Amino acid sequence: MRDRTGVLLIAAAVLALDQITKLMVSAWIPFQIRIDLIDNFLALTHVRNTGAAFGLLGDAPVAPVRAGLVVVSVLAIGLIWAYARQGWHEPRVMATFGLILGGALGNLIDRLRLHYVVDFIDVHWGRYHWPSFNVADTAITVGAISLFIVMAKQGEVEKDSPMMTEAPPEECDNLSANETSVKKTAAEDMAPLN
Repeated sequence: MRDRTGVLLIAAAVLALDQITKLMVSAWIPFQIRIDLIDNFLALTHVRNTGAAFGLLGDAPVAPVRAGLVVVSVLAIGLIWAYARQGWHEPRVMATFGLILGGALGNLIDRLRLHYVVDFIDVHWGRYHWPSFNVADTAITVGAISLFIVMAKQGEVEKDSPMMTEAPPEECDNLSANETSVKKTAAEDMAPLN
């Protein structure tokens, strides 16, 4: 399976789950009604978010925010797809791209179709209340955090790996005549012309 196919499969799964759950919430839970799943911790609440993820910019004027979020979503989708096409062959990186791409597409579809995003996952603890979110927001957040962790670990590995250097003199003594002539030819080709 090609790397891009994996990205598309993960993105399609996230997109399908996101859109199906939003349709179910819209059909079965009246707007702004809360259904407690776990007392004092988790509920389903049908919310229409005109802002960004987790209610950010929710109080800003709707038209400029919506236009800006559509542009940002399209740019994010384009960047993720461009990176995926560049040949990142690390499966964990490709999986994070799929999560972010699927989530961005899910919220973009809502913004274009409804002019808002359906949020419904409502987490709270006592007086502390996290803004409602959805499957797309979760995929984007998990994907972004995972991408950061994977890339940070790759940076550590690359930093710790020895750099290529010239062979020590004792190894040069063991070169065959053919290897020596190739090295001389390469060195002559790189010598400045006078």
